[in-house]
Amino acid sequence: QEHLAESGGGSVQTGQSLRLSCAVSGYTVGMHCMGWFRQAPGKEREGVAVINTGSRREDYADTVEGRFAISHDNAKNILYLQMDNLSSDDSATYYCAAGFSIPCKLWIDRMDYWGKGALVTISS
Repeated sequence: QEHLAESGGGSVQTGQSLRLSCAVSGYTVGMHCMGWFRQAPGKEREGVAVINTGSRREDYADTVEGRFAISHDNAKNILYLQMDNLSSDDSATYYCAAGFSIPCKLWIDRMDYWGKGALVTISS
């Protein structure tokens, strides 16, 4: 049974940084697409960043390009999201996700497994 567990959420002020982690366990052979998605209250879930853990190719939403960085530790099977220069628009619940579909895109329906989410709150 695949299991994804996020950690690192919290409350920070505008301009500060946070790093999210997602520990992945279970049978993950072939699960090359991993990513972060977020959902703010009253809004639809949206893709933030994805990475192909084989090719290391990354893809970002325009709203976070240059501020966020996704990475994956293959040995530990942990996914990270470094978030810098945060703004109130980044406040949301962040979900870790993984899937088998290639190419790896910021599409929700490409993901097969989801974590329960980590709340990120940015205050001014």
